[in-house]
Amino acid sequence: MSEFATSFGNSAAEALPADRARFIRKTYLLLAAAILAFIVVEGFLFASGAAELIATVVFRGGAIGWLLVLGLFMAVSWIARNWATSETSKSTQLLGLGLAVVGEAVIFVPLITVAAIRSDDPFALLMKAGVVTLGLFLGITATVFLTRSDFSFLGPILTIGGFAALGFIVASALFGFSLGTVFCFVMVAFAGTAILYETSNVLHRFNTEQHVAASLTLFASIALLFWYILSIFSSRD
Repeated sequence: MSEFATSFGNSAAEALPADRARFIRKTYLLLAAAILAFIVVEGFLFASGAAELIATVVFRGGAIGWLLVLGLFMAVSWIARNWATSETSKSTQLLGLGLAVVGEAVIFVPLITVAAIRSDDPFALLMKAGVVTLGLFLGITATVFLTRSDFSFLGPILTIGGFAALGFIVASALFGFSLGTVFCFVMVAFAGTAILYETSNVLHRFNTEQHVAASLTLFASIALLFWYILSIFSSRD
């Protein structure tokens, strides 16, 4: 049994149909709420002027600025995931999801700023990237739910791929070379694979009381997919 199914009980796949259906419904409703919260927080950051301050600090910092943002985001993500998988209380789990939403909103500020500078219609660009992201997510999700296949074997592949991608990103920041559009397409495929893996975990690994943790992992994968789709559209706009 996976690490996800701990003292809460067995995985959703082994639960009664009614309990499994309730878990899936809670997971995706919470995921939708997290996405909506991300949009609201992002809008607040730009409307309040905080986004301009964040972008200025990152851009002026150059490679070091980007690496600090990346390091801070990884630390926040680690804390958020630990809180979201906590078995102490639901409030701690929800706090972890909330922290992840805010962290994603902050790290997206520089990318959205660049997209706004390069595009004549930033809102249309964001909508286009959002629609493509949602379409891919729904297609991958449908694949998992219709086939009911277990894609847990993708875990080690994603781990290795994640470290390799992180290495390229850090090297790019340190040595000043561009990763290019090809890298973005590769990362879109990587993010899609991550969604496939995490959606499979929703069915086969998480237990029926871990809808917060399940929604967080899906949210993180969707954010990664959106990041690189937006990067592609920004570079080709």
